Amino acid sequence: MSISNQQILLTGAGGFIGSHLAARLVELGGRVRALVRYNSRNDWGLLEQLPQNILREIEVVAGDITDPFSTRRAVQGCSLVFHLAALIAIPYSYMAPAQYVAVNCGGTLNLLEAARAEGVVRFIHTSTSETYGTAQYTPIDETHPLQGQSPYSASKIGADKLAESYHLSFDLPVVTVRPFNTYGPRQSARAVIPTIITQALTGDIIRLGNLEPRRDLTYVADTVEGFIKAATAPAALGQVINLGTGSTVSIGEIANNIIEILGQPKTIVSTAERSRPEASEVWHLESDNRKAREILGWQPRIPLREGLAETMAYIREHLHRYKPDIYNL
Repeated sequence: MSISNQQILLTGAGGFIGSHLAARLVELGGRVRALVRYNSRNDWGLLEQLPQNILREIEVVAGDITDPFSTRRAVQGCSLVFHLAALIAIPYSYMAPAQYVAVNCGGTLNLLEAARAEGVVRFIHTSTSETYGTAQYTPIDETHPLQGQSPYSASKIGADKLAESYHLSFDLPVVTVRPFNTYGPRQSARAVIPTIITQALTGDIIRLGNLEPRRDLTYVADTVEGFIKAATAPAALGQVINLGTGSTVSIGEIANNIIEILGQPKTIVSTAERSRPEASEVWHLESDNRKAREILGWQPRIPLREGLAETMAYIREHLHRYKPDIYNL
């Protein structure tokens, strides 16, 4: 399958990964319908930061995946669906778990049913490495048990299982991609790397939660290529596929890398406010990406220091969009 000339629905298009994926799909010749959540300001989120020559090629539609009628209209006429829309901030999921179930489970169900009714030829569902919880073994392959260690991860496990059920029950052509921690330009400060960078650029103290958890970090351009390959590889149908580098770095090490790139001394402080509940913390996420290499022919290419430098350059230029003095949930 080729992306060129395909009518594509992209949910979560106004978000971090979604905006990068939208641009890449246009570059590959796809006819992109970008679903953004309705708001009275007609705000298209991060899509508005795309170059105008890319943005004018995108059909932007406002709606809400929790509404089945809005969802059905968005899917109509599309052969490919990339489903990225979700609530993703883990700390906020402790405060609003019902909303996470409504969006991540209910919204996914609406899209799956619309895709089944409209006869889409491939549905690319977005999972998360958080569904694995604290690793029982590493590196983590796709057969690792799923553990709902936060309301967010539980809601994504539910969404993953709905996608699986629609493939097995109705032969819906689903591929589930499970990115590990993606980072890069345009990411919000609710994620740890922008949180570190914004504080490093504006003060002498970097306040973080626990510094020990280890994460498998993939630059956004690499993650996007994984999505593209999941949409086009014949052998991917019905599969769950990790997208990660296969190596890890601790939160403290990330902070020290950023300080070194910046070239200015900073003090790192660990605070209880920014720490997860201990039993909910995921201590080690390290992907086994052999399946992605074998089925998709995919592997990440951007080294961590290069990706961090690119991310810092973006945030420095757009610092007015961030609030470094506020803890972003």
